Order: sequence, then structure tokens, then C-alpha cells
Amino acid sequence: MLPNRMQLNRTVEEQLKKLKANTGITPNVSARIAFFRSIESDYTYQPNVEYKLDGSLTLDKFTWLGKTQLVTELLLKKKYPELESKELQVAWASHVEHGISAFRNTKSLLSTVNYIT
Repeated sequence: MLPNRMQLNRTVEEQLKKLKANTGITPNVSARIAFFRSIESDYTYQPNVEYKLDGSLTLDKFTWLGKTQLVTELLLKKKYPELESKELQVAWASHVEHGISAFRNTKSLLSTVNYIT
């Protein structure tokens, strides 16, 4: 499924860090929220469009996904059955970018909670 070490796009990484500064939500938790919001929105990753994974925050799969690891991998495999490990990571990162765009500028934990509920 997904590789053991994963990273995101540099811009997304910066947005996650900014969100942490504003709300206290760690980047891995906000990445999980963003991923599932993106899946709910019916966004589809386009493999033919180049997507860079140039962020410096490289974490192991369990840190990024936590207890959502199995569900995340199953959703990705169901939505993109033709993709393999590294390509699935790019699809995951693309979904995180798509999902974070809607709440990356929230200024407080309360406004973030109101967004995701």
C-alpha cells in the first residue's frame, strides 16, 4: 500500500504549520482531516498532472495517518486501484492539499471545529 516514509508538497506543509500556529492542531492531525474532507468532496487525483513532493517534513506512515491508516489505505486503493505504493502517496498528498485549502486560514481551534462539523 502506502510507503513507510511519506512527505507532502512544500506549500501544503507550510499551510499545515501555519494552521498549527493558529489552532494548535498538529500537521499530521490536520492532514488527516484534510484528506477525509477531500475524499468526501469527490475530488479525484489526476495521475497525468505532475505533483511535487518537495516538503522537508518526512514522517513515517503511522505518524501521518495514526489510527486512520487502514481506512486511508483502503479508500485510496478503492478510488485508485491502478496505482501502486509511490503513486498512492502522491494521490494521498494531492487529497491533503485539496482538503486543506478550505480551512488553512482558520484563526482558531473553534473556527476549525466549526468548519469540520
